[in-house]
Amino acid sequence: MNSTVLKLLTVACIATALIASSGCKPTEPAEDPLRPFPHKPVGIMGTETELTAVARASRAEKANTALRDAEHALRNVEAKMSSWMEATELSQFNTAPAGQPAKLSEITLGLLRLSKQLAKHTDGAFDVTCRPILQVWRKAKDAKQAPTDEQIALAVSKCGWDKIELRTDSAVKKADSASVDLGGIAKGFGIDQAAEALQNAGISGGMVNVGGDIRCFGKRAGGGKWRIGVRSPFNGDPTFAIVELSDGAVCTSGNYERFFEIDSKRYSHIVDPRTGRPVNKAPSVTVVAPTATAADAWATALSVLGEAGLELIDEESGLEAMLVIGGPEDYRLVMTPGFDKLLAESPSDDR
Repeated sequence: MNSTVLKLLTVACIATALIASSGCKPTEPAEDPLRPFPHKPVGIMGTETELTAVARASRAEKANTALRDAEHALRNVEAKMSSWMEATELSQFNTAPAGQPAKLSEITLGLLRLSKQLAKHTDGAFDVTCRPILQVWRKAKDAKQAPTDEQIALAVSKCGWDKIELRTDSAVKKADSASVDLGGIAKGFGIDQAAEALQNAGISGGMVNVGGDIRCFGKRAGGGKWRIGVRSPFNGDPTFAIVELSDGAVCTSGNYERFFEIDSKRYSHIVDPRTGRPVNKAPSVTVVAPTATAADAWATALSVLGEAGLELIDEESGLEAMLVIGGPEDYRLVMTPGFDKLLAESPSDDR
């Protein structure tokens, strides 16, 4: 080793010793904690929407961009699949004459195919072709007069997948009266699309909440699982049950918020496509599933089927369900074997 190198090493050692003896330490990077970035877009699917991205404080721009992507995904689903908005491709299909192919996007056709499979799997309890029945009851609600048995029977006769043909890039009605309402599954599908948008943007944890139906993934900003409150169907208590999830969806369906009255009689907004009449087997049904699409659809199906519908759930599906049966004074809970394991031991305001 030459003398010049030796001198440099000596100086470096002396400097290191002086720093150590003086108690000085190299400057550490400033803290960059995980924090929630909330976003509450308005005017989506007729209900309240809350999107949350969990990211480092220094990645605020990335988080906000991801949230805008998630909002766009939700609005895109609504713009294609709403049966209330006249310009959507689903509305154009509903108003098309029999025999005329209605061109549909890949995601709408995909959801229709899934809905057709679910109709078969649930013995017709979940059937998006039941729009003629829903229209009868909407008119009854506005007129404050229950439909007649003949009106209900006629509406039921207009429903069924035998009246619709799904093609590669289009769908064709076999009867002018056939029509579809994706209200029992499109919201869940939109939630999944929004959650995927967050994940595709590199967000490690997040939540999509549309009208109380939720999909979450990753961890909360404070660490740990997401805690999702299930409201009581009787008094609205948000701590009726708390579900803890790291990755999955929770959807609740019931007659305690969306209902109408005719001659002092309460009717649920959920109808049995097989009978054409509103259901009352379970005031509340909560389903936990890998996707919000599945949770949304099965919450509707189990509202129609009641307790007996639990037998139709495949063990490999990853679905768990909790049904509230009875009234405020005598209700009981019916759960799949794995649902109890998802419940938190103590209530929390976190959601």
